Amino acid sequence: MAVHLPVSNPSPGLCSKPHQQRGNASTTSTAAVAAVAATPQTTRLSAPSIAVNVRHATPAAPVVMPERKKNDQSLASMWREIQGAGDWAGLVAPLHPLLRAEIVRYGELVAATYKAFDLDASSKRYLNCKYGKARMLEAVGMASAGYVVTRYIYAAPDVAFPGGAGPCPSRWIGYVAVASDDIARRLGRRDIIVSFRGTVTGSEWVANMMSSLEPARFDPADPRPDVKVESGFLSVYTSDDATCRFTRGSCRNQLLSEVTRLIMKYKHEEISITLAGHSMGSSLALLLGYDLAELGLNRDGKGNTVPITVYSFAGPRVGNTGFKNRCDELGVKVLRVVNVNDPITKLPGIFLNENSRVLGGRLELPWSCACYTHVGVELALDFFKARDPACVHDLEAYLGLLKCPKVAKVKKDGDDLMSKAKKFLLQQNFDTWRLQMAVIQVGELVQALGM
Repeated sequence: MAVHLPVSNPSPGLCSKPHQQRGNASTTSTAAVAAVAATPQTTRLSAPSIAVNVRHATPAAPVVMPERKKNDQSLASMWREIQGAGDWAGLVAPLHPLLRAEIVRYGELVAATYKAFDLDASSKRYLNCKYGKARMLEAVGMASAGYVVTRYIYAAPDVAFPGGAGPCPSRWIGYVAVASDDIARRLGRRDIIVSFRGTVTGSEWVANMMSSLEPARFDPADPRPDVKVESGFLSVYTSDDATCRFTRGSCRNQLLSEVTRLIMKYKHEEISITLAGHSMGSSLALLLGYDLAELGLNRDGKGNTVPITVYSFAGPRVGNTGFKNRCDELGVKVLRVVNVNDPITKLPGIFLNENSRVLGGRLELPWSCACYTHVGVELALDFFKARDPACVHDLEAYLGLLKCPKVAKVKKDGDDLMSKAKKFLLQQNFDTWRLQMAVIQVGELVQALGM
């Protein structure tokens, strides 16, 4: 019988120009990296039946949190815990209302990237953002989000289509924003967020299928050849395209420059770095989190380490066991929100993954170097809508289920939780953008399943 949790309610066109150049990691300055030993546990929470199964991989290192008064449950007072300082112990099972509200909030900031992305081939802004930075959040209905967009991020994967056809270069991939003064007071710190969309363009689809592992080598002073990541995601992150003014600098260089600039600007305040993305975007978020920590760039002017938290929605595996272990050592906190019926979250590494057993009951070298492994704590939902197969990977479906108040209130006496969740989702407003995203995500699923 499922355990029911008391969760409260919070609120592709083609073109030429096929050649891009790989970004040079050596151009990025390095700094000393403080390793924070914390190995996150994996927690599975199934919804809408909300069944819980907690699996501990390795005991997490103890985390000393500042004292707070009894019953003090404000976000400002416990933001470090909500951001994963204690690997979300006691917050995922049962799901804490503040954590759920934050997951939904960051998910909506990711959804903004889809709503603002211009897919009209006749538009002069095609494959870019429809709006200027100053009004983007307002234009997509998030004027009250309380963040100021400081930079748009562009990417151009170094891939080519079979038969020699040129790829359709990716353009606008997401944005960097910082919390306004009012929101910073409510959050208890100055939050820097980077939000990434998922796969849309043809070149991104091709990149997603490049499932070979490749050393990340982000720190030229210590390349760490055992730390490997999926070559397609790495291409999106590190490649540039000199033929376009938006991508003359790689996605990576744009991000490292802007995030470090904001850290220095607000160095006299408490700061958090939050990286959020959906599907491929969650992979870019994790690569950025690892990159910042590996280079030691998440330091403020006082020498303090700025916490890095990744909110991953429907994310695939990104790297091997060495990558996962290094992220843990560096203290990069990752909360993976997944639908157990979503095939994207099981890729790559269908056969060699964290559950593989080869020698002596555990995976050993050299197999571990070739083994894809998820990073962080998993919060697993369980939903499927037969009339809309794309639902299993749809960000709005993820967020709709998390926001659904009825899911948490259903008793164990035979109520059909699934039909209630479906009814809630079907009552949402499916505008042109929603239908457009469904078509795109069906394409993703078809590719993932090799159909």
